[in-house]
Amino acid sequence: MDRSSVDAPSHRTKYHGIGGTRDHSSYFKKTKLKPHLKKQWCIPPKSSAEFVARMEDVLETYALPYDPEIPLICMDEQPIQLLDDSRPSEPIKPGQVQREDYEYVRKGSCSVFLFTEPLAGWRHVQASERRTKVDWALQIQELLDAHYPDAKRVRLVMDNLNTHTISSLYEAFPPEQALTLAKRLEIHYTPKHGSWLNMAEIELSSMTIQCLDRRIGSIEQLQREITAWEIDRNQAQKSVEWHFTTPMARGKLKHLYPEI
Repeated sequence: MDRSSVDAPSHRTKYHGIGGTRDHSSYFKKTKLKPHLKKQWCIPPKSSAEFVARMEDVLETYALPYDPEIPLICMDEQPIQLLDDSRPSEPIKPGQVQREDYEYVRKGSCSVFLFTEPLAGWRHVQASERRTKVDWALQIQELLDAHYPDAKRVRLVMDNLNTHTISSLYEAFPPEQALTLAKRLEIHYTPKHGSWLNMAEIELSSMTIQCLDRRIGSIEQLQREITAWEIDRNQAQKSVEWHFTTPMARGKLKHLYPEI
């Protein structure tokens, strides 16, 4: 018998196919692609005059000097899912994290409205069962009449949702009152797929991490939690320092501008 036919096989695996044989080590090469990982982004359209027009409008608004008679307010909202424990969690013990059962009970959902004046280090958060046009209008009324009754008008930066319109005021109030509120608003919409331009998103992110990383089973409990967070953050005078400007956008985001 030929000795070569009984020798031990090589430690490398051979793959036989259409392309012939392939070494195991050369076939499975390392790659920088990670298809098992992904992140969600607000991807803006390229060469969009609509996008850059609204972006520059918001950036120019942020660049205005502080004016107590015309405060700059950023507004955003976020849906919240209410969850409760299916059974009591175990008490915390030294050296152990809190243990809770993986099962939970759905208690419905609600929405959180957040308003912030970045230059003043102020914010207000309100939980609502719904996020209709009337709900938004009621939040605007509270903003103007309760929080800024002496302001000539309010520069309001927010996303361009279908509920965030002057017409919502007319669905909630008599025309005389709706017009009075509308005259005190100077609205600046962020572009579609450009919600990162809204500084209220930064506050919502902080609130979610610091306050909502737990199961909350009722809207009443949610309001207590976010009110406590609001008071603590307002007392600490936490503010947002915005450094991105229109000239920077024209350089770093040149691909968003139409070619002329």
